[in-house]
Amino acid sequence: MKLYIKNMVCSRCKMVVKSELEKLGLQLLSVDLGVIETLEPVTEQQKHNIAVTLKIFGFELIDDKKSKSIDKIKTLIIDLVHHKNNDLNVNLSEYISNHLLQDYAMLSNLFSEVEGITIEKYFILQKIERVKELLMYDEMSLSEIAFLLHYSSVAYLSNQFKKITGFSPSHYKQLKDKKRMQIEDL
Repeated sequence: MKLYIKNMVCSRCKMVVKSELEKLGLQLLSVDLGVIETLEPVTEQQKHNIAVTLKIFGFELIDDKKSKSIDKIKTLIIDLVHHKNNDLNVNLSEYISNHLLQDYAMLSNLFSEVEGITIEKYFILQKIERVKELLMYDEMSLSEIAFLLHYSSVAYLSNQFKKITGFSPSHYKQLKDKKRMQIEDL
């Protein structure tokens, strides 16, 4: 049985969810970003226990179909930007449509209606958060970051960064105490 979990965005999230669900006595087939699969069906009481346990760690069990679709879109984008270094071979709409096997226009309308922003805007916000992260590590130049995240130029990255944050990348880098946003707060 598949269960969908909101705010699961990194490998540590997967480890925490796996550990906590195993403590509840569930036998897991797989644990992926936003999705776990159990060996046996889960009872309503077990679902309740899972929801309570996950809430302690900032996760949320998702039940309705719209929320599942939106969470799948977010998980795909987060995985693409933060774990696959934006390794996109087709345009974003095709990527999402192919992975979710649904019409992009329908997904886009649903996402905009519920989240209040477009999928493309969410994608850009994720990319900017990744840029912030890489800038704070101070291990890569802006040119290397632009290349890694498939920006056409450093100037385009800088313009988009300033438009979203209000700072140039070099100025942001100097603001060591400027806090990054958590992925689930975007």
